[in-house]
Parts: sequence; C-alpha cells; structure tokens
Amino acid sequence: MRVLLLHGAGGHSAALWPIASLLPHDQVELAAIDMPLYGGTISPDPAAVRYQDWVALLCDFVLAEDDGRPLVLLGASIGGMLAYEVAARTGRPAAVVATCLLDPRDRRTRAAITRFGPLGILCGPLLRLLPDKLARRLIPMSWVASLSKMSRDPGLSLLCSVDPRGGGAKVPVGFLASYMTYRHVPPEQMQIPVTLAHPAEDAWTPVGISTRWLSRIAAPAEVVMLPECGHFPIEEPGLTDLVNVVERVSRRARHDDGLPPFV
Repeated sequence: MRVLLLHGAGGHSAALWPIASLLPHDQVELAAIDMPLYGGTISPDPAAVRYQDWVALLCDFVLAEDDGRPLVLLGASIGGMLAYEVAARTGRPAAVVATCLLDPRDRRTRAAITRFGPLGILCGPLLRLLPDKLARRLIPMSWVASLSKMSRDPGLSLLCSVDPRGGGAKVPVGFLASYMTYRHVPPEQMQIPVTLAHPAEDAWTPVGISTRWLSRIAAPAEVVMLPECGHFPIEEPGLTDLVNVVERVSRRARHDDGLPPFV
C-alpha cells in the first residue's frame, strides 16, 4: 500500500509526520508533500500561487507516481477536501481518509474557519472583487485563520500559529480568494470511497460541516469519531483510532472490499 499525507493551511508535512509515522512501515509506504508556500517547498513567484495550483500539482503528482499499487490519500484539515478533490479528478486513489471535509463555498464553513465568525460569510463574495495588486499581497495565514483553535493544547496552537513553515507562513490574498471561491467536484459525482475520521473535540470545525458534504457522496462513505482529539489530533485514544482507521482503509482498499454506506 501507499499513503500520501496532505497537510492543511496551518501545518506542513514535518509537523504531521510524527502522527503519520505511526503507521506500520512493513505494510504502508508513506509519503508527505509540502504544498507551495508551506514547509520546504520554494515557489518562484509566491504572490501568484492559487488554490487551483495546489489541486493541479497534486493531480500531476498522483498520476506521475502511480506504480499500480493501491493509494490512500490522507488529508488533514483543509487537506481533507484537497484529498477528496484530487481523488475525484484523477480517479486513481483507492480511498480517501480526511479529518475534515470543508466546502469553503458553504457560508457555515466560512464562518467557522475564519477569525471573523459570522462576518466570514462575506469572504467569498468580497474576495471575488479583489484588484490584482491586492490579490498579490502576502499576509500571514494567522491573520485569517482561527489558529488558536488548532489544538486542545494551547502551546501547540501557538507553535502552529508562529511556525514560518506552517501557520506563520505568508500567503497571497489571491490564494485565499481562490480557496474561498473554489468549486469542488460535487459529492454526487464522487466515485472514490471516503472515510471521515473527525476529531470528536474539534473546537474549530464542527463535525456537522463535514458530514453535510459526506452524506451526499455517491461512493461508499463512513464517519469515525476520534475520542478526545482536537482539530490537530494528538490525544489518545483518538490518535490510535486514527492510525487504525488508515490501516483498516488500506487493507480494505488492497482487497477491494468496499465500505459500508454512510448512515
């Protein structure tokens, strides 16, 4: 099996590696990728990076690295919907495991993920009107995202918010606009099985936001709650449950047994 780990807007591959590395090395070949603007990836023109570039890059990566073995995409935070999108567009992954499925075009999602609460609902319509000069302006992700809710551990939340490779990274306003207005493949067209492994104590993104999308997915889908875990799932027993979920989905994909329908 192969597992590809996708980070969100407040992390990077190295930050998530301690969790993902708990997967059994004799069963899973694990890879993680730093998206443009994050981690160790260097972008020639950071101000020009858009969410569509993330999708295109990962689609190219998945297709180029396809060696015939089953692939599971493991997406954290907004990386969950990114994993969903890449699977839907390429059709190559055997399954998706996501901690969240956040549709930024949903007003309830925008209200939850931004620091502006109900005013976040206006982000989508307003960001469509950006002049090019403003779209290229780089701002810290921490100005926009509620990174204080990243973890149940305040120290970890602070670390994520100031990490220059993660939540402290600067992103162009145009990237935020492209993300907030991106139209993902409709769930009714999704043909790849999806497992939502959602932190049970997530103070940032309520599970109902993700299950609204999950319940409409045409492919087999399921939800597993991770006990005691915050948005960044480091607590037990949920952390072990997350590892077990990825192992189970990997075995199921390897044997092509499918998933039970979402209830």
